[in-house]
Amino acid sequence: MLKNIDPLLTGRLLKHLDQLGHGDVFGLVDRNFPAYRYDRPVIDLRAATTATATAALFSVFPLDSYVDHPVRRMEIDDQPDVINEAAAALQQAADAAEGTAISVQGVERFEFYRQAAEARFFVQTGETISYACYLLKKGVV
Repeated sequence: MLKNIDPLLTGRLLKHLDQLGHGDVFGLVDRNFPAYRYDRPVIDLRAATTATATAALFSVFPLDSYVDHPVRRMEIDDQPDVINEAAAALQQAADAAEGTAISVQGVERFEFYRQAAEARFFVQTGETISYACYLLKKGVV
């Protein structure tokens, strides 16, 4: 165990986060997302919600400040402008961690599945709120 590191941040997860370079992307996805279809590592955080996972992740993970949208979220079918409770929690955690309002881009569900192919790995939560899937782009420290 390390001091001042959230217990959700396992050694395996920290290793994958550390190996990302500037501009690399990982997926933070809910329990229903087909993460294993992409043949990428999947880190299981099934005991975590989006809120608890993002609190831990953003304590060590810098978002890319050189792009317009360092976070992309899966839009809700037929309700693309609706922000669910999970997305609101991610927004709050991102804004707090970065000290500024972070722009989150909505992406249609099937387009999100296509864009998810660029993720280097996935963190799969146990989030029960549907459409709680995000692609996060790494910045610099």
